Formats: sequence, C-alpha cells, structure tokens
Amino acid sequence: MQTDIRRTLLEMFTNAEGEYVSGQRISDLLGCSRTAVWKHIEDLRKEGYELEAVRKKGYRIVTKPNKVSTNELLLGLHTKKIGQNLHYEETVESTQKIAHRLAQEGAVEGTVIVAEEQTAGRGRLARKWYSPKYTGVWMSIILRPAIPPQHAPQLTLLAAVAIVQAIQEVTNVLPDIKWPNDILVNNKKLVGILTEMQADVEQVHSVIIGVGINVNQKLEHFDSDIQHLATSLSIEEQKEVNRAALMQAIFLKMESLYEDYLENGFGLVKHLWESYSISIGKRIIARTLKATIEGHAKGITNDGVLLLEDDNGTVHHIHSADIELSSK
Repeated sequence: MQTDIRRTLLEMFTNAEGEYVSGQRISDLLGCSRTAVWKHIEDLRKEGYELEAVRKKGYRIVTKPNKVSTNELLLGLHTKKIGQNLHYEETVESTQKIAHRLAQEGAVEGTVIVAEEQTAGRGRLARKWYSPKYTGVWMSIILRPAIPPQHAPQLTLLAAVAIVQAIQEVTNVLPDIKWPNDILVNNKKLVGILTEMQADVEQVHSVIIGVGINVNQKLEHFDSDIQHLATSLSIEEQKEVNRAALMQAIFLKMESLYEDYLENGFGLVKHLWESYSISIGKRIIARTLKATIEGHAKGITNDGVLLLEDDNGTVHHIHSADIELSSK
C-alpha cells in the first residue's frame, strides 16, 4: 500500500514537470489528510529525493536520488511481468544468491532482484565481478519458461540482444556481443551475463539471468590491471547515464523478445544475436577446458552453440569457451 501511494505521488510530481503541486491537491488525489501528505513527503526525502516546499504553492521535486530504488524503477514501467515485482537491496553479496532463494520460495516470473552494490558478484566460470556502489546495474531476473533444460542457454543470448537494444535506445553507444555472454564497446567489456537454471531432468523450474552493466564508472573505478579491458557507458558517452531508465528499457526489450521466443521459438533471437555479434564470420580462438581451437566462427545453432570451422574444414560445436579474435 505504501509503495502504491509513493508511486502515485512520484507520478504526480513527474507529470507536473517541475511545477509546484499543492498540498490540498495531493491530499485529494491520495485520499489522505494533509498530515499524511507531509509524512509521505518526508519518506521521499529519506529516500534521497530533494523536495522544495513553498507556502501557498505546494511541493516540487528539485533532484532525484542517484539510486535505482523501487519507486524509480516502477515509475513509468510498461511491462506486464518483468520488473513489476521488485526486490531491492542496498548491499548484497550477490543478487544471484537472493534470486535462487526467492525462486525456490515461489517468486513469480519476472521478479527482479536489484542491488546498489555487490560484495561478492561473480561472472561465468566463478570469476569475480566488481560491483561498486551507485555506479552500475547489478540485477538478477527470474523467468519460468516451459522449455526443455537443454534450451536454457538460448535465454543468455536473448538477454544479450535485449540489453544491446536497450543500450542503443537509451544512449548513443553501439555495443557488440562476444559469444556467449559478453557485451563489448571498442573491444572493452561493458556487460556480463550469467544464466543459471533450477531444473530436473525433464523440466525447467526457473532460469535466473544475472546482469552486470558498467554504467557510470570512471576509469579510476576499475582496478589498474583491468583498465585496458573494461569500460562503462559513462566513459563512452562522456556523461552520466540514467540507470533506472536503462533498466526499464531492458525489462521492456527482454519481455518483448521473451514473449516472441515462447510463441515462435529461437529464430528471431538467433537472427538478431548474429547481427550484433563481433565474432561471426571472423577468425577466432576458442579456449575450452580440453583444447584451444582456432578457425572461423560460422554462426550459432538453434541451441546457442557456437560453430567453429578449423583450418582442416572440421566444424567444432563449442558449448563453453573463452573467445578472442585471432590476429591472423
């Protein structure tokens, strides 16, 4: 109830476009007393909103907090499922851990776990993911698709396409996708995606998509040993990017692709993914746990497996590997 009231209040201020909204008008629209209005205003201030109050004029928002709070994410969100149920934390070890627990407890499809900071964020192959406070997007999304377990990796590629589309919509940055789960700008890592599954032999119970996006970091936020490997949207844009707007765009793009995927299969995602890929048609090196294979990336299968043709004409099906462009 409190969240609904807060959301209505924020929508009121947003629609006012910087003009004052009288206390009486707020009271009438919320159906509460002027004293209750004051308490809601104070709660917003505690969340970091700077509100100006002028006698006989009312209230207006001066600045919004540099946070991805529940209120900021729900305000103006037009999805049916993804993001409508939010679990927000200031600091967590990992949003993936919370997502696994909530999924097992029956969290609805589309539930998103958001944190301002992760102290033990991780990427693929248990690698550490640095997640400093108030700078990036650190979240996990719970999906419950009725698909065979072997098709779950397709959702990693779906998420990558949705994120690229959202970044292009919100910024002027044009990212590339490197198989299977990295999004790059100028060959520097911008986004990591980690997809994990809860399933038995025949049925998927949930797919949890973890997303880490470097948004407003400056170069000095990155450790010196990775400064040549990582970037952020702010570094590329030369200005701050609204994290809540980016997340809302991701939710909307992902939901649209997900609905099409469930209805029509992997075809659209496969086509879009290959169009954004930095590897397809290029000579690459794939380092798997068993071998290092060099050759030309031919595309991906309908299961999201990378097809790599070596110099002998043998086509290898790469399920998991570190990929880099060959210098040959």
